[in-house]
Amino acid sequence: MMKKHLLFVIMALFAMIAAACGSSSTASEDSAAEPAESKEKPAEVTVKHELGETTVPVNPEKVVVFDFGTLDTMAELGIEPVALPKENIPDYLSQFEDEKYENAGSLKEPDFEKINELAPDLIIISGRQMDLYDQFAEIAPTIYLGVDTANYMESFKKNATTVGQVFDKEAEVEEKLAAIDEKIAALNEKASSMEKNGLVILANEGKISAYGPASRFGIIHDVFGVKAVDENLEVSTHGQSISFEYLVEKDPDYLFVVDRGAVVAQGEGESSVKQVVENDLVKGTKAVKNDNVIYLDPNVWYLSGGGLQSVLAQAEEIEKGIAE
Repeated sequence: MMKKHLLFVIMALFAMIAAACGSSSTASEDSAAEPAESKEKPAEVTVKHELGETTVPVNPEKVVVFDFGTLDTMAELGIEPVALPKENIPDYLSQFEDEKYENAGSLKEPDFEKINELAPDLIIISGRQMDLYDQFAEIAPTIYLGVDTANYMESFKKNATTVGQVFDKEAEVEEKLAAIDEKIAALNEKASSMEKNGLVILANEGKISAYGPASRFGIIHDVFGVKAVDENLEVSTHGQSISFEYLVEKDPDYLFVVDRGAVVAQGEGESSVKQVVENDLVKGTKAVKNDNVIYLDPNVWYLSGGGLQSVLAQAEEIEKGIAE
């Protein structure tokens, strides 16, 4: 009887030890798994940009944005700024005219007093404000997200990815960029296989300037694949000033027109620009005779290029324009 009792005690002890080991093993496994499950996302991200290197908070609550291309991308991702320059907001971003968004001045004349009052967590600027970078940086972390026209797509994608990193929306940005790549690949295949060329001009108060590859509107040639009628145009923000005789001499198959006055000077719109561009001298060109003068939307070409919405819209406009 004593032996049976002793055996029972020994078996019970073994059972307790085994249970303890199992519990310890489970606890150890849980402990090992815990860091992966509870791994916190970084509270800050360091952004390298053309004007420097800036550490900014992830998901900043109060953002002042001075670049309409970035505003376009933010809108596509459902991100709202606290303030922006409210003069000449592109039509398709008109929701930001609402009074709940503060007016941060104009594109070239920021209201630093107002911006300072807002105490933003982040300020985003581009080319029109780059000379004022130091003044912005004194108020809050400031990043430059202008588009490099000589490397348009690389620059645009980098900017969009940066916005995705700052606002924790990297997966969404990646998905949207993939859709844009698909659209552009199809457009480029069509445009580059055409035996026709094109010229991009900016119309402004009765005068015209031309843009070629690597220029402000060079995406039409460099990315979308439309052959340039003139490869040697001066690369300048304001384009190379040209005469209507130049248009006749070059005689492009397609003429792409950006009307600056329609969005900046509040001009009379396409009808007046059409009269200027398609004058008696130019009427004999192939572009006019074949109805291949394409008036581009200045909201996405002049005011807000380089956004997730605007780049796709640009591709769609050119695709439609060269459809035959």
